[in-house]
Amino acid sequence: MNDTLRQVIPVGVSILVIILVAVLRQHSRTLAAITATMPLNVPLSLWIIYSAENGDKAAMTDYAQTLVWGLIPTFVFVLIAWLAFRAGWELGQTLGASYVGWALVLGVELLLRAWWGR
Repeated sequence: MNDTLRQVIPVGVSILVIILVAVLRQHSRTLAAITATMPLNVPLSLWIIYSAENGDKAAMTDYAQTLVWGLIPTFVFVLIAWLAFRAGWELGQTLGASYVGWALVLGVELLLRAWWGR
């Protein structure tokens, strides 16, 4: 597969998922939430990195570990959004607070990983 196609496919699939979430939202919030949080970008990124690294096991192991670490700030983002909406915040405030929380946790995580030498 050529490099251009390898880069375009994940974008196309992501756009389709966004459209699917919008359509499913009209029928079921649960299905929309499941679709929005399903592991789609992760397998796509694994595929891209696997292709770029020619299946190198060490590179893939390191990348997968990085993905695990990346889940922590993302979980904090969603947790803050949930708490903010429960508190009656508007979308802009909620997204702002969620991104600030995400960035803070990511920053702490990156500092700790640098300190630990990982």
